[in-house]
Amino acid sequence: MAGAQPSVMAASSNEENNSQNYTKPFITISFLFFMWGFITVMNDVLIPHLKAAFELSYFQAALVQFAFFGAFFIVSLIYFLVSVSKGDPITKIGYKNGIVIGLVICGVGCCLFYPAAQFQAYGFFLSALFVLATGVTILQIAANPYAAILGKPETASSRLNLAQGYNSIGTTLAPFIGALLIYKVFSDGNITVDSLKLPYVIYGSAFIVLALLVRGVNLPSFVNKEKILKGAGALKFRQLRFGMFAIFAYVGAEVAIGSFLINYFGLENIMGFGEAEAGVYLSYYWGGAMIGRFMGSISMGSITDTAKKYGLMAAVAIAAFVLVYLVTSIKNENGIFHMEFLSFSKIGLFLLFALINYAAFFVGKSSPSRILAVFASIIIVMLMLVVFTDGYIAFWSAIAIGLFNSIMWSNIFTLAIKDLGEHTSQGSSLLVMMIVGGALVPPIQGLLADVVGIQLSFLLPVICYLYIVFYAVNGYKPMKN
Repeated sequence: MAGAQPSVMAASSNEENNSQNYTKPFITISFLFFMWGFITVMNDVLIPHLKAAFELSYFQAALVQFAFFGAFFIVSLIYFLVSVSKGDPITKIGYKNGIVIGLVICGVGCCLFYPAAQFQAYGFFLSALFVLATGVTILQIAANPYAAILGKPETASSRLNLAQGYNSIGTTLAPFIGALLIYKVFSDGNITVDSLKLPYVIYGSAFIVLALLVRGVNLPSFVNKEKILKGAGALKFRQLRFGMFAIFAYVGAEVAIGSFLINYFGLENIMGFGEAEAGVYLSYYWGGAMIGRFMGSISMGSITDTAKKYGLMAAVAIAAFVLVYLVTSIKNENGIFHMEFLSFSKIGLFLLFALINYAAFFVGKSSPSRILAVFASIIIVMLMLVVFTDGYIAFWSAIAIGLFNSIMWSNIFTLAIKDLGEHTSQGSSLLVMMIVGGALVPPIQGLLADVVGIQLSFLLPVICYLYIVFYAVNGYKPMKN
């Protein structure tokens, strides 16, 4: 999932004249995007594992996302209130210190999994996730605007798209690596929480090492020249009010779908996969988001030559697919790794959906609202296939939803803050708070799954995407009431 767009910042003239020196800092910052994408999607592997280990209901298992994304809301709300009344905290302590603090908190949250597993306490795991998500929230607040200002203002969008590409790579690799570590490398053959200890200690150590790396890198400092306004003036804008609920619906639906895919793939009428095998295929869901995101960045970019634009989109899509294909082909049998490629006949439906995704950009004509409406409508059709069909059609329809989720955050966000002027920063904070949809929608779908079954529970995200269609057609229009 993409982070909030940056506030308007200004660098000193000396730093602007030396933008070529920003390469090392930007590479360092890009690793942050990779790490928080990786650790966020690890929840999709974690949920079915904890469900089996603690014998939880779907509702109880979905509390993993409630704890994680609930932290986004609480921390963002506190940050918003402090910034409005006292000034931007990150500006006061510095972006570098803010990033280091976020990384350290992430590391602590991951390492708390060890005592949580030692005490065999589900509540302890939820607390550890809350701490971890607190760190991720601080990283999003600090790293997104910082990545944008590491260079010339006119190329800020390009840098953010590149950084978000790293985020997508993290979300693509996480299901495969997570399933491998939890179900193979550190598993004793039984589903227990002990197999979570060392993987999360490894993740925590990576965050701490990255914090030390950032601390040691000479990162440029910037001065915030943005005017801080008191009150909630941003709420007078119609497109923002409706946009807040669109962000809620999108994040809630995306997280809910990802949370239950592994269990869905395990249904006998779908594929009957075990958790480890299903976890590998989850990479196609998040890999689809990577493919669509890279194509979207080009489609809505500055290239005016139509042939060049769509040719580049095709090349990038193929390269991204090859990465996903290779990653999911790595197998581990008795500690021996080898490549086991899926036949193209088995992944033919995914390729068909990828082609439809490519064609949908033509229909969208580089218009954020039009593309948003087209993509949300296609997802609704795919969810109907998920609910009312079975086998390969249902299986790949569920996975391919990731292709069409790809551009939703950026498109909704852009439409919501359009014409907010001096209220843009406040509006951005309000939109970030609505990530809380990822905390609330998954438990509701989990409760629904307990009552009507997991397959029918996918009707809930349909409601979310219907609202997004409304927003793309009418709700985004910047009219004041």
